[in-house]
Amino acid sequence: MPDVFARSVAGRTLSIQIGKFAHQANGAVAVQYGNTVVLATACSGSEPREGIDFAPLTVDYEERLYAAGKIPGSFIRREGRPTEEAVITSRLIDRSLRPLLSKAFHYDVQVVATVLSVDQENDPDICALIGASAALTLSDIPFLGPISAVHVGYINDALVVNPPLAQMENSLLDVIVASTSKNIVMVEAGAKEVSEEILLEAIRLGHEANQEIIRLQEELQRTGGKTKVEIKSKELALELSSQIAAILGEKLSQVLEEPGKLQRDKALTSLKEEIKNKLVDSFSEDEINVAFETQLKAAVRAKILQTRRHLDGRQTKEIRPISCEVGVLPRTHGSGLFARGETQVLTITTLGSTSREQLLDGIGLEETKRFMHHYNFPPFSTGEVKRIGTTGRREIGHGALVERAIAPVLPSEDDFPYTLRLVSEVLSSYGSTSMASACASTLSLMDAGVPIKAPVAGIAMGLVTGKDAGYVVLTDIVGMEDAYGDMDFKVAGTARGLTALQLDIKLQGINYGILAEALNQAREARLEILDKMSLAINASRSELSPYAPRMYEMKIDPSKIGSVIGPGGRVIRSIIEETKTTIDIKNDGKVLVGSSTEEAAQKAIKIIQGLTREVEQGEIYTGKVTRLFNFGAMVEILPGKEGLVHISELADYHVPQVEDVVKVGDEVMVKVIGIDNSGRINLSRKAILEGPSNLPGAKVRNSAAPRDPQKKFVHPPDRGEQHGNRSK
Repeated sequence: MPDVFARSVAGRTLSIQIGKFAHQANGAVAVQYGNTVVLATACSGSEPREGIDFAPLTVDYEERLYAAGKIPGSFIRREGRPTEEAVITSRLIDRSLRPLLSKAFHYDVQVVATVLSVDQENDPDICALIGASAALTLSDIPFLGPISAVHVGYINDALVVNPPLAQMENSLLDVIVASTSKNIVMVEAGAKEVSEEILLEAIRLGHEANQEIIRLQEELQRTGGKTKVEIKSKELALELSSQIAAILGEKLSQVLEEPGKLQRDKALTSLKEEIKNKLVDSFSEDEINVAFETQLKAAVRAKILQTRRHLDGRQTKEIRPISCEVGVLPRTHGSGLFARGETQVLTITTLGSTSREQLLDGIGLEETKRFMHHYNFPPFSTGEVKRIGTTGRREIGHGALVERAIAPVLPSEDDFPYTLRLVSEVLSSYGSTSMASACASTLSLMDAGVPIKAPVAGIAMGLVTGKDAGYVVLTDIVGMEDAYGDMDFKVAGTARGLTALQLDIKLQGINYGILAEALNQAREARLEILDKMSLAINASRSELSPYAPRMYEMKIDPSKIGSVIGPGGRVIRSIIEETKTTIDIKNDGKVLVGSSTEEAAQKAIKIIQGLTREVEQGEIYTGKVTRLFNFGAMVEILPGKEGLVHISELADYHVPQVEDVVKVGDEVMVKVIGIDNSGRINLSRKAILEGPSNLPGAKVRNSAAPRDPQKKFVHPPDRGEQHGNRSK
């Protein structure tokens, strides 16, 4: 029989139902928060995997558009590859669960969280994470949980647990805190330049809020939990460890002191091959690999703890040498190159019209995205040969982290009506390419002339713990310190405060004291990096690249939008094709015309003005003769608007035949002398010939000139200099 366990969380009921769905899974629950429902399942493989020393966990977060009452927009009308948000949530769950799964359990574990219903008020990501923990807790899979997670916002100077999604627009902070009953296991945050003190208080509050949900899971485990599988640890042969230690001697310590990544990797590979050649007759290759990695990890950690320095000899707070450069590429809209030690990232900025916004086909509130950051990690960045395929989860996650870090400092669409795309190309990797991407993105944006509110920099913090509560917090960790350490804590922000962070640990938890120390060290490092970046460029350029589009803004009557768009969009497409511009029309009548040349933009603006202008009696227009009749001529005075010049109004003398005065295609100046109730326009050429000055109340204007100076330049005119010669 199904059982439901419920608690009140942030004034709303969170319930976990067991025994109703997915009976063949090792563990299955349905988590409901408000009207958001997520089904979470956990399954394990039937046979262990050989030759591994990690927990083989896979997490899949499945968004179903029916949950939000939507039909997919793709051609086949079904969900395809996971959305970026789904990938980020999968990684969020994975990073929270992985430290609590035993490395000795070598059976494949798959956690699947399927969003069944979403009310767009309660975020399904925490329901999925809580459900994943509950499913593992119920199952026979060894798990050191349960864990829970909540969102914490900072709204109107107060911290709020799980604020409704609509309120998050006004929040200065959105931090997800995952924890066990004792410790923090994962933190991910986006912020609008908040202080480290506010962030720490938010983490404390999130940890406290998690406790009630953890007790709820413990209750359901007592009711319906399975007996956990006993883990049979495979101990390393003491003889193998002793023989490897004898072969290595002092060689390993010498290798760890190699100054460069490539030299160190080459030396380690040589050592491993030497050991294999000597021991392959007595032990399997898998056994040798595991034993070597164990000794290497122990040596790395011991060296850091004993010397209280980085592997390369730096002080714990010391950052590797930094270099910055802007204007690297001649034809792009902006480019920035950032290097920190052997890590090097090149970021390129591209500006486009607002019509180039990304369309989101997901279950969230947002339907479009104006700012995108994409992160590429090619194999040559680590000196390897690998197949280059579709973008992986890691690349999507790193790109999203930098996007979150940069977004708070971007100008609003009203101030800067552009779609922005940043692409970070990792050219060399040896420690925190994501935070290097945040720095390179700032350089690139300023080089492109994007008026950001403040520069952003980022740094990766590490941790190595030892016996008797000893530990070392490291600033600017490198690859081996990340791989064999206990923490990867990425922190980004401005001089004023934090904009993004991501905490991953390999321990079963981390305390506030270490977090506070790491945040303080990260702030010192961030300020130092910002100073180095300011030497390359200290403010956004005052002008855009000559290759970037200029945006011109004008206002039209919202009731005239249909006239500009035309049936099936034919009119606006013809304007775009004729003028080679981009045209974006908002519902309030704001029109943005984009072009790399002012001439093309002015041409498009004049056409739009003509389409939306009302014909007024008494005004004088220059028009083109379109048709002839024996009683007069039709003249188009504005695009799509014609009037009749009666034969008696063609000249100030008697006209026997219309053809005697005008022909089709002639341009003539006419005055509007009447508009009847049906909107038909009567024109006169004779009134013009008599002289405008003799016409009481006549308004003389050239219809080719703007009627109202409503348009404005969003940016100053093009630079005279060539983009490739911009100062660095």
